[in-house]
Amino acid sequence: MKWGVMRRIAWFLLISFFALALSACCAPRNMFVLLPNEDGTVGQITVANDKGSQVLAQPFQATGMNSPNEAPRSPLPVTPQRIESLFGKTLAAQPLPPKRFILYFEPGSTELTRASRELLTEVLQTIARRQSVDNSVVGHSDTVGDAAFNLKLSRERAQGIAQLLIDRGVDQGILEVTSHGEGNLLVPTADNVAEPRNRRVEITVR
Repeated sequence: MKWGVMRRIAWFLLISFFALALSACCAPRNMFVLLPNEDGTVGQITVANDKGSQVLAQPFQATGMNSPNEAPRSPLPVTPQRIESLFGKTLAAQPLPPKRFILYFEPGSTELTRASRELLTEVLQTIARRQSVDNSVVGHSDTVGDAAFNLKLSRERAQGIAQLLIDRGVDQGILEVTSHGEGNLLVPTADNVAEPRNRRVEITVR
């Protein structure tokens, strides 16, 4: 299993197991391991009961207890290899988190920027690699022009990107195409502001 599968968005892994060793001592039956996000950042969790608490704030830290009558143990490091050894099958069974792509457009048009055209290859590869059957394509606009025009433009952007994906082999049946016009700005602006980051299509691959 690739190590990237282990990365999740600020979540922790709770697994009960018996007679397994962690470092030189026996691991608790109820074990909490903090894993990093896909981008390498880390949140934190607090493991607590009536007997005490421990905070996990570093990646690959673990704590746990054998019963509710035992305080959580002091955090210990766990190597990625050890996590793979203990929990590889469980992690492999977890669904991958959604992958989001944002494609940007030239002002007032359905023409992608050069960088976004190049990103399409990665979108296609991700859909194929995940064998995805659930993908959304959502069009947006900035606030230049009236709301009706922007709604139409955002719809055309979404439909155009969906057609590009279909033309390159993606099944139309796995694409959900919607549009928001200027109603869901990525960067809030006043009316009639040409904000490049709002001229976009967001693709979510699940």
